[in-house]
Amino acid sequence: MDSILVTGGKPLRGEIAIAGAKNAALTLMPATLLSDEPLTLTNTPRLSDIKTMTALLQSLGAEVSALADGKVMAMSSHGLNSTRADYEIVRKMRASNLVLGPLLAREGHAIVSLPGGCAIGARPMDIHIAAFEAMGATIDLKDGYLHATTQGGLKGGVVKLRFASVGATENVLMAATLAKGTTIIENAAREPEIVDLATCLRAMGAQIEGDGTSRIEIQGVDRLHGATHPVVTDRIELGTYMLAPVIAGGEVECLGGKLSLVESFVEKLTEAGITVEETDRGLKVRCDGGRPKAVNVTTEPFPGFPTDLQAQMMAMLCFAEGTSVLEEKIFENRFMHAPELIRMGAKIDVHGGTATVHGVEKMKGAPVMATDLRASVSLILAGLAAEGETQVNRVYHLDRGYEHVEEKLGAVGAQIERIKGQ
Repeated sequence: MDSILVTGGKPLRGEIAIAGAKNAALTLMPATLLSDEPLTLTNTPRLSDIKTMTALLQSLGAEVSALADGKVMAMSSHGLNSTRADYEIVRKMRASNLVLGPLLAREGHAIVSLPGGCAIGARPMDIHIAAFEAMGATIDLKDGYLHATTQGGLKGGVVKLRFASVGATENVLMAATLAKGTTIIENAAREPEIVDLATCLRAMGAQIEGDGTSRIEIQGVDRLHGATHPVVTDRIELGTYMLAPVIAGGEVECLGGKLSLVESFVEKLTEAGITVEETDRGLKVRCDGGRPKAVNVTTEPFPGFPTDLQAQMMAMLCFAEGTSVLEEKIFENRFMHAPELIRMGAKIDVHGGTATVHGVEKMKGAPVMATDLRASVSLILAGLAAEGETQVNRVYHLDRGYEHVEEKLGAVGAQIERIKGQ
C-alpha cells in the first residue's frame, strides 16, 4: 500500500486550487438515474470514490465517461437495464445508498445492498427507510439487501426526519422530484451540497423550494430532462488546506474558497488568533508566527462546525497554547486519529465523545496509520510541523477524498512525497 512521507518544519507560501466537492459529486452523479437524457457535471474531483460511483452507475446500465482529465463527468441513463446495486460495489462507499431514491422514483422498485465506507460509526439506514415508507414504498431487508417496491410509484407526503441526515435528505429530495404530488421534508439537512443538488435538479426541470432551510418542498413532475451543472467547491478540502499554514506557518490562498461555505470554521480560526481574508480569488490564511490559541469545538449539522473537519482541527490544536475540548456529536468512534497523534507527542485525553487536547510546543515525526479519510489528512497536517519525518500509512483512505494532496502541498513549500507500495 502507498504511504505519504512528510518532513516537518517548512513554512508554506503560495496558492492551492480547491477541487469540486466530493460529497456533492457523489450525490449529483446518481441524479442521472432520474432522466433518460444526458447529465454533465463540471468541476468534478478526481477521486477513487468517484470511480466507485462510476462503476456502480455503469452496473445499472448507465453510460459514464470521464472527460477533460477527469474533471468532467458525462452521464446518460437512457439504457438503464438493472435496479440492483450489488454488495461488491456498494460495500466500498457509504454514498452508494444514494441510488435507492432515484431508482425507486424512476422504476418503482430497487434492490440495494446495505452500504459500507469509513468505520466512523453506524450511520444507520433506518432514516432512509422510514422516509420512503412515508412516500408509499414497501422495504424489506433480505440477506443484506434492501428490497424496495411501490404500488404505482412513489407518492408525495410529509417526511419528518428524526435527525437532519444529509444522506436521507438527498435521497428523498431526488426521489420526490418524480413522485406524485407534493413532498415536504421536515428537519431537512441544510448543507451546501444539498443546495447544490437542488440547483442541479431544478436545471433538470424539478420544482423545489426551501433548500438550505430545514423545510424543503418538492412538487413532483412527470419527467426530468438533461442539464450541465458545475460541482460546488469542496468546503472540507477548503478547510483542510486553510489549516495547513496555521500548523506549518506561512500564508496560503485557497482558490475558489468562499466564506459562506465555512463560516463556523472560520469563526474558530479567528478565535484562535488566525487571520483569514476573503479575496476576489478565494480565502487567504496567514499565520505570522507564534502558536494559535486553544479553542473549544463542538461538531454540529450545518451551519455548525463540520464533523469532517474535526480531525484536522484536532491536529492544529495539538500545537495550540492552552487546553482545548472537542466534542463530537455527529458520529461515534470518530477520534481514532487521537492515538496516532499521541504517537507523535500530542497530549490528548479521550472520553466517549469528548477529546481534551493539551497543546504542546513541539511534536516529533513517527510512523502512523490512517484509520479513515479525514484522520489520514489530519496526520499529514500534523507532520507539516513535527520535527523529522512522519510516514502516514494506509493512505488509500486519503485517495477517497483528496486529489493529489502531495502535489498541492508540495507546490506551496511542503516537503512531502508519496511512497509507492510494493
